[in-house]
This record gives sequence, structure tokens and C-alpha cells, in this order.
Amino acid sequence: MQSQAKSVEEYMNQVPDNQREAITFFRKTILENIPSGFSEQMNYGMIGYVVPHSIYPKGYHCDPKLPLPFLGLAAQKNFIAFYHMGIYVHPDLLHWFTAEFPKHSKLKLDMGKSCIRFKNVSQIPYALIGELVQKIGVSDWINLYESIYLKS
Repeated sequence: MQSQAKSVEEYMNQVPDNQREAITFFRKTILENIPSGFSEQMNYGMIGYVVPHSIYPKGYHCDPKLPLPFLGLAAQKNFIAFYHMGIYVHPDLLHWFTAEFPKHSKLKLDMGKSCIRFKNVSQIPYALIGELVQKIGVSDWINLYESIYLKS
């Protein structure tokens, strides 16, 4: 489900009541931990954390008009989705996260390539998410992205 919201505030106002507290705290966790340089904005119908064109003018290779995406946060019908592009392209980071997750949650990790799904909003491991968000800075993300996606 992609939102048609034009701003993060509008998006937050559309989040269903049963998810609003969790997604508000999730967003706060990201904002308190994300390295400087990333920008919060609507991206692909969800809250996105991106490298703005002012830092990386090339933009996203799939659509250079868009800034380089890094994280995404969305309230889906039956879960909260957290997208972390670093996990998708950095095997060591994926290994670290999957090893740490059981130390922070009794639930089974539910994830796809870059998407981590939280069906039980009362069981989101915010401290772990905060630690994960801190792991890659803007310049590290640009270098990793270019090494993976912009190979000649």
C-alpha cells in the first residue's frame, strides 16, 4: 500500500490508530540515530530517509530525479515495514542484524531482501533498530551503493 500523502506529517496523520503509537516511536528512533546528511521525506509512498541531491546530485540510478534511498518506513495493512538498503547489499551487516535480532526479540525475524516486517507492534526491538540505523553514514552508503549498482 503506497500512500498519496505529500508530506511526512500528512502520512503520519493517515496511519491507523492501532499502528500510530508504534510508527511514531519507530520514526523517533530513526531520527535520533540516523547519521547526519540523510534527509526525511516522502519516498515511494512511505516515509523515506534519503541522500538528498544536494549531497549526491546523481540521484537514484532507477530514476535520477529521485534522491538516493536508504531507509523506508511504512504502515502496511497487517504490519509495519522497515526497509534498510544497507542490509540488502552488505552481507556483514545482514549477518550482524540476524545474529542480534534473537537477543532483542522472542519473535521470529520476518524479513525479505531489505524489508523487515513487524506484525506485533508491541514487540518492535527499538534499541536494535537504533543501533542498525547508526551503522552506515552517508559517505559509506554512497560508496557502497556505487560499488554495487554503478559498476562499469
